[in-house]
Amino acid sequence: MPAEPPAAQIRRQVIIPLRFLDGYTTPARVLTFDGLVDGLEHLALGLGSYAETSQHSGSPVTVPLVRPHSECLTGDVFGSQRCDCGAQLREAVERIAQAGGYLLYLRQEGRGIGLYRKLDAYLLQDTGLDTYQANLALGHAEDERDYTVAAQMLQALNLAAVTLLSNNPDKAAQLSRLGITVTAQIPTRVHLSAANAGYLKTKAGRGAHTLSLTHPNQQTPTNGSQHPDGQTARIKPQPADEAADAASPKDSAAP
Repeated sequence: MPAEPPAAQIRRQVIIPLRFLDGYTTPARVLTFDGLVDGLEHLALGLGSYAETSQHSGSPVTVPLVRPHSECLTGDVFGSQRCDCGAQLREAVERIAQAGGYLLYLRQEGRGIGLYRKLDAYLLQDTGLDTYQANLALGHAEDERDYTVAAQMLQALNLAAVTLLSNNPDKAAQLSRLGITVTAQIPTRVHLSAANAGYLKTKAGRGAHTLSLTHPNQQTPTNGSQHPDGQTARIKPQPADEAADAASPKDSAAP
């Protein structure tokens, strides 16, 4: 049986109009919570049919599209090219607004090690370590993210089943163990730049993320959601042996 986490409760909700640097706009219903197990200030953004003031009004879809997005100050706010986080955030907001669902903004900077330690990891990556090796060298696990609070937020929203927007198989595995039914997992697009190519190769090869990388000149923009942090490419299924070959010994990207 799944190990369901303690119950959390919706604390407040407010409508905020979002506007991104490329001009894309959409309203979001931003919810805060009480009772989250780590005590941090995580957010749920209801988008599309879930952006209405009253919960589940506006004819929402039966199974919402949900992306748990880990906070990345350097990518989400400052547009860092070392990772694909800002581009994924921008893409996710538009796709969820179209489909109806939630973006869970989780305060798990640097795959759970924090902002300062992430910047320390950048320095190690500049010496030749990849993003996972750098975390290990700092005394951390490769990935310390825990999605218990994501499951708590979904349960507080009365969502027992979701369609997951993510390339990361660990998100689906953890949510399933925590009692959330993942009916399908849809990958984000590949946001490839010269600065993050090694990082994405490492995520695909060592982290088993669903990514298929091509040369930037061969990439095809899709859905009008191109982000200034990188070019957008269609995703193709990647055989396991290709994923292993994609691992790079050098990676200057974000952890």
